[in-house]
Amino acid sequence: MATLLILGSKPDPVLPPASAWDDLACANASGFSAAKLGLPDPVFTVVTAILTSGIGSGRQSMRAMRGLHTGTLHFLYSTSRKTSLRHSSPVKILQALPRAVRVTPAYFRWAMGRAGYHWDHFVAAEVDRYVRATRAWCEAGEELFEQAARKRPSTGLTALLIGMSLQRYDRFILSGFSFELTHAYADNPEIGERGTRESGHTPTDIGFMQCLSSSQANLFTTEPTVHRMAGVPLLDQGS
Repeated sequence: MATLLILGSKPDPVLPPASAWDDLACANASGFSAAKLGLPDPVFTVVTAILTSGIGSGRQSMRAMRGLHTGTLHFLYSTSRKTSLRHSSPVKILQALPRAVRVTPAYFRWAMGRAGYHWDHFVAAEVDRYVRATRAWCEAGEELFEQAARKRPSTGLTALLIGMSLQRYDRFILSGFSFELTHAYADNPEIGERGTRESGHTPTDIGFMQCLSSSQANLFTTEPTVHRMAGVPLLDQGS
């Protein structure tokens, strides 16, 4: 049985025993925690365009990833903003152009390389591709996918979906997840800007975790918060 550990970027992750997992996957800058904790390089890391979009939390993440390495770098992008700009005025389109460039795969590769991050393979995919794939694994009603259309899953949850899509693993463990905007490497400025610590991805993530956990019975967590809020079984630390 091959087990994939998905490490989120939350502070003080509860790690499973080294004997309980085979490969590591990271989300955004959770490679910082992996390196600090002496874990091996992740076989893949999932990132979004927020890192190069220009916002403060994205710049923080890029700094935390300097000097790190991953096997495959999965870059998630969305076409929804391009669609929304289609009927905008020329002035609005020109104003949005710099950000539109910063979130393209080509710019992202250049910026991450310039920031000192390293990878062996690069994959760019539309976020909804992985949301749609869950229909094959998750016995859920349309309301869950409607929720995902309003607010997509977090990068950490998407890392789980990518891991499942690879069909290499029989078990998955979530560590470093908390449904909050906190980071292990810095104080997230979005907390002050939004006036809340809760991630906007929380309802979507909980819905998918509940569905995948009950449908597949191969999803576990080391985090009591994830167990309490999403019902994902706690990993027996002797496993």
